[in-house]
Amino acid sequence: MSSLTGSFTQSMDIKGRMSFPIKLREILGEQFVVTRGLDGCLFAYASDVFDTMAARINALPMSKGRDLQRFFLSWASEVTADKQGRILIPQNLREFAKLDKEIIVTGVGDRAEIWDKATWDALNSRIDEDNIMAQMEELNF
Repeated sequence: MSSLTGSFTQSMDIKGRMSFPIKLREILGEQFVVTRGLDGCLFAYASDVFDTMAARINALPMSKGRDLQRFFLSWASEVTADKQGRILIPQNLREFAKLDKEIIVTGVGDRAEIWDKATWDALNSRIDEDNIMAQMEELNF
């Protein structure tokens, strides 16, 4: 699978539909999985990638895996792009990520992230460039 990259500004209608960037849909497919993410966003995975992750999570003993199962698997919803490239984000996921009108969709490697624009902007304002530089040096960038 190709790496998902880029940031895209989208808007959500009152029904919870949003256009999903074609560049990312070309990699994820027209049908993919959206679930609860970290830092207040949603994660979107190609169905086969999500199935592999789910199998790994389900292979964990219950004592170690139940919170992870509840966090990722119980919130997962398969979405399908319509002819206009729009997907419907389920209400519970919209509420979790506080999605309203202005949305940012980012490609971050094996997944896309769906953010409320205000949350995305706040997160980016807290990024410490010295920390990023240290991480890049560890990777010999």
